[in-house]
Amino acid sequence: MSSQSKAIQLATHSKYSHCGIIFWENGECYVWEAGKVVTITKIDKFIQKGEGGHFVIKRLRSSQELFASEANLDKIGQIFFNKYLNKPYDLYFGWSNDKIYCSELIWKLYYDALQIEIGKLEKLSDFDLTSEPVKQKLKERYGNNIPLDEIVNSPINIFKSNLLKTIYQN
Repeated sequence: MSSQSKAIQLATHSKYSHCGIIFWENGECYVWEAGKVVTITKIDKFIQKGEGGHFVIKRLRSSQELFASEANLDKIGQIFFNKYLNKPYDLYFGWSNDKIYCSELIWKLYYDALQIEIGKLEKLSDFDLTSEPVKQKLKERYGNNIPLDEIVNSPINIFKSNLLKTIYQN
């Protein structure tokens, strides 16, 4: 586990530190994710990045209505490919579109395409920044200028969204 993953887990009191969006193409399962860059990853490679092969799949509760026609799916895909694909990963967790982190990608894709807010937006100061690994990571990234008012989203906020339901857990 990377020091960043550990810091995210400690700051958010969660076992989750990464997330993506699953989609199918030509019978193959992939994940849109923000890793080193925003990219498309085969599902098995995405799962291998996790701790002990653990993963959870969630789906929008309203997915049948939202995606009854392909138009909304197409809209999300167009935004992904035209606005976010190949953007660099945001180590600083800023809310701009210049660089993107995983839970920000999910939030922005659904919001930009369908005006759906998945996950509760918070400020960096809302997280638990008291543990030593978190303090070290903040110091490494920001020095003495920690942007406590920066808008952020986190994998646990995506996970806890009441707009989603769990369909598989391993």
